[in-house]
Amino acid sequence: MTVAGLMTRPQALSSHRKPPANRSADPDSRQPRSQDSNLPPSASTLRTMGVEESVYLAKLAEQAERYEEMVENMKVVASADQELSVEERNLLSVAYKNVIGARRASWRIVTSIEQKEESKGNEAQVKLIKEYRQKIEKELGTICEDILDVLDKHLIASAQTGESKVFYQKMKGDYHRYLAEFAVSDKRKASAEKSLAAYQNATEVAATDLAPTHPIRLGLALNFSVFYYEILNAPDKACHLAKQAFDDAIAELDTLSEESYKDSTLIMQLLRDNLTLWTSSEAEPQDAGGAAPAAADATKEESAAPAAAASTAETTAEKAAPAEQKAD
Repeated sequence: MTVAGLMTRPQALSSHRKPPANRSADPDSRQPRSQDSNLPPSASTLRTMGVEESVYLAKLAEQAERYEEMVENMKVVASADQELSVEERNLLSVAYKNVIGARRASWRIVTSIEQKEESKGNEAQVKLIKEYRQKIEKELGTICEDILDVLDKHLIASAQTGESKVFYQKMKGDYHRYLAEFAVSDKRKASAEKSLAAYQNATEVAATDLAPTHPIRLGLALNFSVFYYEILNAPDKACHLAKQAFDDAIAELDTLSEESYKDSTLIMQLLRDNLTLWTSSEAEPQDAGGAAPAAADATKEESAAPAAAASTAETTAEKAAPAEQKAD
């Protein structure tokens, strides 16, 4: 994506205006001048200008890989209390996903190192690692609460179409799930319950408003199944949900539009990969220590935005060995 040509400069009005014919030299005989030209821009006009500028700056920030600034610009757009376009919706998702994704990857790396040092009995190092992990968790919490606040106060209430309603409820479920990933005790339980409720709300709307092959519906099923597997430790439910979504999409594959074919088939592949992984993990015997294989680390999730699934899906293995999870 390039930023060139994203905005066009408005044409300036010519200052060389031909005087009207037969105009009297007497100032008192001239027609009264309209006062409309002296009025300041309306609030709606200023808001539109602000939104357009923020969208452009968000695209610019994305190209520069300055995702925190991309988030701030898209928050301006989201706070306008208007239905976002598909492009704006995806820009918002990409912005937050990059900001949260980097920290989720960092958290996994640090947690893995912490576990290794604990097994070696290196208490001094473990203390330092724990403090560092808590710093990352604080950042994760701030980001999640930020987007959840935007969703609850602006986006969900402004959603008009079934597609946007599913998109935002799924997004709400995702970010409560991210909170549950590192939370403990009652906080983990509360985040898990909120995530479950949001995913269920999204699923109800998707069942009536979106086709089984729709990339947003498929992405919802993918992430909801990951929630069951990783957060609720319910592999049977995870497999059932993923298989049902995959089978429903296969049954209507011939109705898939060319526009969404690439995105939908990519997510279907991720669903199938997870099913293969989960069923093989359940079949494997536990090791001598009684611990089940760390299948959750290899679970694949949806990319930043369905409309950019092929280009934004990345492998956490590139950031956090030995995980093979595709970033959500």
